[in-house]
Amino acid sequence: MDDLSHQGEGIGRLGTEVVFVPGGLPGDRLRIRLVRRHKGHWSGEIAGIISPSPDRRRSPCILADHCGGCSLQPLDDRAQTRWKAQQVLQTLQRIAGLEAPVRPILAASAPLGYRNRAIIPLERNADGILRAGYYRRGSHRIVNLNRCPVLDARIDDLIQPLKQELEASDWPIDRHGGGGLRHLALRVGQATGEVLITLVSADRDLPGLEAMANAWIARWPEVVGVCLNLQDQPTNRLLGEHTLTVAGRPWLEEGFAGLRYRIGADTFFQVNTGQAEAVLPSLLEALADGSDHGPRELVDAYCGIGTFSLPLAQRGWRIHGLEQHAPSVELARSNAALNGLEGMAQFECTTVAHVLGERLQPHVEAVAAPYLFVDPPRRGLEPNALAAIETARPARIAYLSCDPATLARDLGHLTGTGTYELLWLQPIDFFPNTSHVECLAALRRR
Repeated sequence: MDDLSHQGEGIGRLGTEVVFVPGGLPGDRLRIRLVRRHKGHWSGEIAGIISPSPDRRRSPCILADHCGGCSLQPLDDRAQTRWKAQQVLQTLQRIAGLEAPVRPILAASAPLGYRNRAIIPLERNADGILRAGYYRRGSHRIVNLNRCPVLDARIDDLIQPLKQELEASDWPIDRHGGGGLRHLALRVGQATGEVLITLVSADRDLPGLEAMANAWIARWPEVVGVCLNLQDQPTNRLLGEHTLTVAGRPWLEEGFAGLRYRIGADTFFQVNTGQAEAVLPSLLEALADGSDHGPRELVDAYCGIGTFSLPLAQRGWRIHGLEQHAPSVELARSNAALNGLEGMAQFECTTVAHVLGERLQPHVEAVAAPYLFVDPPRRGLEPNALAAIETARPARIAYLSCDPATLARDLGHLTGTGTYELLWLQPIDFFPNTSHVECLAALRRR
């Protein structure tokens, strides 16, 4: 094996043929079985290891060879961070032609037990046995699991007993949207230990659910609420638009950056709480301009529940948060009030691309236009949002991205017109043992 693909598959050659091998690592010598011919390459699978890569280790998870959740588990932690940093550099160069100053990757202090949330697909076999787990590599077949080592232990410990409870129920289970349960979702406040259980179902007809939910709360004191999310569309979308409270409350409390947050069953919050906190010093640096006027106005686009808005507001920034998910906006406002910051942070339920240009205009009494922080979905910034940024020209932009490819595309657009200079880029390993890497980019108007 010579390299890894952006999805963490080993890349090797058989003569002139390129072969992608899940589980293969650079430096491995493997016996492989050719599985499928694609245009320009083969897919293969490991039939045996002739000699292992010096970076190969025993995977922390017994299901690592089958489960598609963590493609880099066989790779040593230090080698993972080296590869992720290299991926960021190569992606910037390949897509945007940028030779940006990329800082050393911010490695995770805890490569296991870091995930504060899990959404686990469900299915019931013909014999009535319930299976719960993530998908097998390259398929939608479930790899049945009772434990997952990247999950916070407080939700990991609940998987097996909840599977047993759901298996004993008479509820239909069909993750394809035909009716009944689809997913089991678990979320924990890592600072508080509070847990939310959410069942994702195509309909609400689950006899005895309320009694079972109350029994769970009585059995596990850390469980503060049980919710039912309705997702009846035959798509791969995990959660639907409507969430009902079955028992307890529909949110848990979390501590983040010295502040208190309420997080709902269906609202976004970074799955690695510790790494999200570690981003804050770099975010503050990205927004600093060296002047003596101190903090100023900031538009936080795709602000969610105010995760990063509120620590900035606590430091004197006046925040205008934009978010299209109404339950997240409600919680953002609640979180601002919970921390006494409602006078420093306001939140608007709107589509970012439609209003960003207007919100970036300076108020009459303002010294200058607001600065901008964006944390968009994986698809990156919409064309309308990019156009609004180029028109308003905020003096500083901090861009947090979960996809280096769409980040590189957007940075190429912003810098390619000569409007902005990319000062630095900070990779952050939010997802150890997977191929994913987060990045924070700092841009300055020329």
